[in-house]
Parts: sequence; C-alpha cells; structure tokens
Amino acid sequence: MPNTLPAPQDAAEVWLMPVFIAKAGHEADLQEALHSLQTLSRKDPGCLEYTVFSDGQRPGTFVLLEGWARNEDLEAHNEEDHVKAFVNGVDRLLAVPFSVTPLAPLT
Repeated sequence: MPNTLPAPQDAAEVWLMPVFIAKAGHEADLQEALHSLQTLSRKDPGCLEYTVFSDGQRPGTFVLLEGWARNEDLEAHNEEDHVKAFVNGVDRLLAVPFSVTPLAPLT
C-alpha cells in the first residue's frame, strides 16, 4: 500500500502570521513597504484579512495577520505583481529573513 498524504483542503480558510524585523535605520522604509503591500493585498480575491501591526514591545518589528478564503486564493495572491515586488525588494530592509507561521483556529 503506497504511503499517501491526504489531499489539501482547498476549501478551508488559510491564516498566516508573517513577522518582519527591520534592519537598524530602515524601520520607516519597511513600515511604508508593508503599508503599501497591505493596501494592495486587501483588494486581492479571497482576502479575508490583511493587517500589519507594529509590535509595541519590539520597535522595528511588524506582524502581519493575513487570512484567505481558500488556499487557491493565497496561491493567486502570491503570484500578484505587488507581492512579487515586495518579496524581491524587502531583504535589503530586514535584519533577518522574514518568517511565516501558519495559524489554525482552535476548535
């Protein structure tokens, strides 16, 4: 019997929490880039939530809470020009590569 994983549930909502830590002196630039990404991404099909927060205890750290109606919507979002441009240009503003934590609601 082959070892198979269950098929992903494309109909299920997808929630992610990316975290961005600015390189010293680039906090304002990162904040501006994230604000622009937020504004454009909220218009993408299937977007349930796309809000960037400033970490009140760690200056220069930003947390994004994003939710998508389906995994297909997230995949389409990741192919948008505004997302590709952000990902390709953000490294110069970051102290460390950004992390993305998948979130699951408690049931």
